[in-house]
Amino acid sequence: MSERAIKILLIEDEAYDVRRIKNTLKSHAAQLSIEDSVENGQDAVRLLESGRRYDVAILDFQIAGGLFGENLIRKLKSIDPSLQILVITKMTINQSDLKFANALMDAGAYWYGTKYPGDIEEFIYQPTDFILTIMNASALRQAELSRNKLGKRLDTKINTILDESRLVGNSPEMEKLRELIEKYAQPQANVLIVGESGTGKELIARNIHYRSPRKYDPFIAVNCAAIPRELVESELFGYEKGAFTGADRDKQGLFEQADGGTLFLDEITELPKSAQAKLLRVLQEGEIDKLGRKSTYRVNVRILAATNKHNDELLSKQILREDLFYRLNILHIKVPALRERLGDIPFLIEHFYKYYCNSMGFPTQKLDRDVLRPLENYSWPGNIRQLKNVIQRLVILAGSSEINVNLIKLSMSGLISTPGQNESQGDFSFTPSLPMKDMDRKFRKAYIQHILKYSKNDSDAAEQLGMAPSNFYRSCKDLGLK
Repeated sequence: MSERAIKILLIEDEAYDVRRIKNTLKSHAAQLSIEDSVENGQDAVRLLESGRRYDVAILDFQIAGGLFGENLIRKLKSIDPSLQILVITKMTINQSDLKFANALMDAGAYWYGTKYPGDIEEFIYQPTDFILTIMNASALRQAELSRNKLGKRLDTKINTILDESRLVGNSPEMEKLRELIEKYAQPQANVLIVGESGTGKELIARNIHYRSPRKYDPFIAVNCAAIPRELVESELFGYEKGAFTGADRDKQGLFEQADGGTLFLDEITELPKSAQAKLLRVLQEGEIDKLGRKSTYRVNVRILAATNKHNDELLSKQILREDLFYRLNILHIKVPALRERLGDIPFLIEHFYKYYCNSMGFPTQKLDRDVLRPLENYSWPGNIRQLKNVIQRLVILAGSSEINVNLIKLSMSGLISTPGQNESQGDFSFTPSLPMKDMDRKFRKAYIQHILKYSKNDSDAAEQLGMAPSNFYRSCKDLGLK
C-alpha cells in the first residue's frame, strides 16, 4: 500500500452501508484505506484515545449507542482537532437544509451527504463527489498539521526570545512593570515607554510584542536618532521608483516591513516635525505617505514608542507634536531607574556575570557578596546598560581567575573613586541655596568633565556613562562642553 494512502476511520452500524462505502472507495484503494471500522461512537473514541490516528472519519449521523451525531463529532475533534469528519445520513435527502448543515459544521464536521436515494444499492450517492471530498479533507488535515508544526516551532523560538529578554529582579517596581506588560500585551493600542537612557525600554517593547497576538508577525526596532534627518521619511515610509533622482527601484519602508506586527520607535523625539506629521497620518488613517506614491498604501502596525523625556517636557518644549503625543500615549509605561530599585542589583550582577561567562567560555564561580559591595553600593547613573558594561569588563579582566576587590575596582575605574585615589573628582561644594535644576546641571557638568578625563574619546565616555553617543553629545552641547 502506498505510504500516501489516506487513513480512514469508518463509523457505521449497518452492514449494508459499510458495504456501499467500501465499494465506492474500491477503485481508489491505493489512495484511500479504511484502517478501522466500528459500529458505535464509544469504540471510535477508544481508538483515538489509544493513540490511533486517521486523516478522515466517515460516520453515520445516527448509530447505535448513546454517543452519536453532533456530540460524537465534538468528542472526536476534542481528541484530534485536525481530524476531518465526513457525515453521511438518512436524516434528510435535501442537502440544502441549512439549519441541519450549520449544526454539523458548528460541531466540527467538514462535510455531509445523504445515503439515499435507495435505488442506488452498491454505492454511496454521488460517489465521485464523495471521493473528491475525502481527498480534499485529507489535504486540509495535512495543511493544519503543517501549520500546527510550524506554530510549535515558532512558539519555541518565541519562548527562547522571551527567556533571553526576561526582566531581571523581584523588586515591587519590577513586579508592577511585569503586570503592566501582561496587561498591555493583548490590546492593539499604542504604548509610550518613558525612562532614562539605559533602563531597558527596548527590552520592555520586545516583551510586549512577543506576548501579544502579533507575536508571529515582525517586530522591528529602530533608533530614530540613528537615522540621518534627510533620510528619515524614506526609511520609515519608503519610496517608489522615480520619486527622486537616483530612485531606480521601489523601496519598502519600515512600516511596510512591520505590516501586521509591531514597530518600536526608540528616541521618538528625534523625528523631525515633517516625519511626525506623516507618522500621525499612519496612526489616524492606517495609510503611509510614501514618497512619489501613485497609489494608496495601507498598513496595520502597532506602534511602541520610547523617550527619555518626561511628558511635561515633551509638550512644554514642543519636542513632540501634541496630537501625536496623545496618539502615542494611549497606554503609558514609566520605567524605573536602577537607583529606584537597588534591591535588584545583586540579581542583575549574577545574571550578567553568568551570561558573559557562558558567552566567553569562562567558568562561573560563586560570587562573594562582600567583594561585590562596591557594585551594589554604586548609584549607576547609566542604569542597566552601564552595569552590564561593567560586568562584561569584569569578566574579561578576571578570565578564569577568582574575582576579588581589586578586579572590581579596576572594572569600575572612571566610575567611582576608590581608597587611595587622589585624582580630582570635581568641585561638588555648591551653594546649598541653588534651585534643584541648577544643582542638577552643575553636578552633571562636573561629572561628565570628570569622566572625560579618564576616557579615550567621546564614545568611550558615553559607554562609561551608559549613554547612547547621540544622547551624550546632546548633553555635552546643552551643558556647554561642546
